[in-house]
Amino acid sequence: MTKKITLLLTLFFPFLVLAQQPVSIIPQPVSLQRNEGHFVIDGHTSIHLGNGKKELKPAAEFLAARIKEISGYDLPVKNRKGKAIKLSLESINSLGAEGYQLQVTPSEISIKANSKAGIVYGIQSVLQTLPAVRTNAALQVPAMTITDYPRFTWRGMHLDVSRHFFSPDAVKQYIDLMATYKLNRFHWHLIDDPGWRIEIKKYPKLTDVAAWRVDHTDKPWDARPQAKPGEEPTYGGYYTQEQIKDIVAYAAQRNVTIVPEIEMPGHVASAIAAYPHLSCSGKAQLPLTGGDYTNMSSNYCPGNEEVFTFLEDVLDEVVALFPGQYVHIGGDEVDKSGWEKCPKCQKRMADEGLKNVEELQSYFIKRIENYLQTKNRRIIGWDEILEGGLAPQATVMSWRGESGGIEAAKMGHDVIMTPGSPVYFDHYQAGPEGEPLAIGGFNTLKKVYDYEPIPKELTAEEAKHVLGAQANVWAEYITTASQVEYMVLPRMLALAEVVWSPKESRDWASFNQRLQPQFKAFDQKALNYSKGNFTVDIKPSSEGGKLLVTLFTEAMNGEVYYTLDGSEPTAQSIKYEQPIRIDSSVVLKAVTVVNGKVMGLKPAEQSFSMHQAVGREVKYDNPVSKHYMADGPNSLTDGVRGRHAVGKYWHGFSGRDMIATIDLGEAKSISNITLGCLQHYRDWIMMPTAVKFEVSTDGKNFKEVKTVKNPISLNAQEATMHDFKAAFPEQKAKYVRVTAYHLTSLPEGHNGVGKPAWLFADEIVVR
Repeated sequence: MTKKITLLLTLFFPFLVLAQQPVSIIPQPVSLQRNEGHFVIDGHTSIHLGNGKKELKPAAEFLAARIKEISGYDLPVKNRKGKAIKLSLESINSLGAEGYQLQVTPSEISIKANSKAGIVYGIQSVLQTLPAVRTNAALQVPAMTITDYPRFTWRGMHLDVSRHFFSPDAVKQYIDLMATYKLNRFHWHLIDDPGWRIEIKKYPKLTDVAAWRVDHTDKPWDARPQAKPGEEPTYGGYYTQEQIKDIVAYAAQRNVTIVPEIEMPGHVASAIAAYPHLSCSGKAQLPLTGGDYTNMSSNYCPGNEEVFTFLEDVLDEVVALFPGQYVHIGGDEVDKSGWEKCPKCQKRMADEGLKNVEELQSYFIKRIENYLQTKNRRIIGWDEILEGGLAPQATVMSWRGESGGIEAAKMGHDVIMTPGSPVYFDHYQAGPEGEPLAIGGFNTLKKVYDYEPIPKELTAEEAKHVLGAQANVWAEYITTASQVEYMVLPRMLALAEVVWSPKESRDWASFNQRLQPQFKAFDQKALNYSKGNFTVDIKPSSEGGKLLVTLFTEAMNGEVYYTLDGSEPTAQSIKYEQPIRIDSSVVLKAVTVVNGKVMGLKPAEQSFSMHQAVGREVKYDNPVSKHYMADGPNSLTDGVRGRHAVGKYWHGFSGRDMIATIDLGEAKSISNITLGCLQHYRDWIMMPTAVKFEVSTDGKNFKEVKTVKNPISLNAQEATMHDFKAAFPEQKAKYVRVTAYHLTSLPEGHNGVGKPAWLFADEIVVR
């Protein structure tokens, strides 16, 4: 009898386990119920089309092709007897335009939706439960009930093909990855200074000349010179109109709408290399190879009527290729200093009653918007299009933080959130030791997953203008399709869950669990992806004169071990259990350990320098930018000195002085105060013009002890840190006040000339 019971349990147990196994779908559906059993797809399975047969045929063909690819089964699209996958368009109000209902039983799979888009998303959820590649294993779909719909309508990914050209097949693979995780907007950055990538039949030089440059891929992007006479421009490429039509159709079958970016009025050195008369100078120039903009014409001339004729001709061919509602027109980083000296531009300003070059840019954008409206298209631009007045129907893509998006939403304009932190996927995601060279920054998988696209500053009504979010992949340091894969995987999956799943259902631990089958699929498909960020996050916090440090690792099942004496930590070092109290100058090093093995190439390291202000509260007269809060309001007194990473250590002030007052808790003898500052020229971060140091015993009456002027050149383009130091005769003080005066006008030659600079400050050291 015992043997019979054992045999029955052995036979039943696999099915019991299968019924209890969680279903790993990314993004997390709104509602998912796991049921007992499974549906097996085999040679006897067919695809049935219910309501909306004609509209659903492409979706059915997509499903059949994918099943054949992984199994060899050729599922007929016909209503025959037997096991079936049923697709049907219904009227289900709760699902919205892109939602779906999925019911899987042992006898059938049913997908219902209001649109073809919802049907395809239901198919993608089914496919995620199946093997990723050709296999002889049974194709078992777990029995389940799903009701699902997206949180946002804009779920985007961007790809820059101007700096480095990626083949049509690589673009299709990118679209496939997007579609797998229900991302629906492909922002195709086709035009920029380094190359023009779209065939325009009326202007053949755009592909004969503007699509090519000298190959300097052996050098880091910032070190690449312009082409010199005699060097042959052979590096580049372009997409023919036939290739674009094919890619557009490929994307449409997967519910991905392509948004072409036709950059203007700046970042068009490629076009001007082909047609010099479109610039203010009208001088011939060589194609741009990247990095050095000296004597280059990178802007169209808005005073030249031929520019608008050219752009209207270009846009005519663009809208004929891309059926989507939107055309992205760029509008970012325009150096308008040339317009101020151009007679044609000045005449245009006088004729149109424009006060400044910002209004001239607005005139340019509005004129293009008006033309595209005649083609039933709407424009999108980067947040600089707010300058000088926003075009009436424009949608703003907020990349310089969220402030541009907040401003536009409050004005009643639609907004797409795409801030550099955390959704620029050209930034490092791990290391950076052992990682491919990147442009900088540090946007980890968890940082992406924790992103909330709706800013707190918006009311519920204003928040309706936030269409969604998008990640951007700029290709300065990304030269191959394999590297594109590495930079987007798995961060693309985190973004997908942010923009699809309900905010309240997002769970980091659950996401990590569901990510593991995706990693297996990446391996099976030979996709290049990041295995994870193993760098320990060291986060100091100061309160009431005490300094505590929290350690965290993103790694699934990871543990943290650390040392405080500067030695290299191992799996035998101190295991992190709770926040660490720091009460002396130490060097903390920490590593992630998974299954007893130290992960990563280099320990995370942080030096803590104790001084008399450590842990004390800082009060500001002008608020710190919410985008550059470092580790919180007391980061200037946490014993941690800033480094070159812009987003990690520094308190940022946009166009305002930093006025910081520290209460030392009691009167102390002091004779030295130091403030650290950062200059990051290309990011508009400049040294203060001067720093004033003051002390007080009562917090009301302050005495100046020293003012130190800035010794760093405004034209220093290398990232530079500098300590402003005040040494003075020892005296008693309970309060210290430090005022750093921001640069009110960026210098000549800077692309933000005339505008106020950012001021970045770190530790105030009091001794």
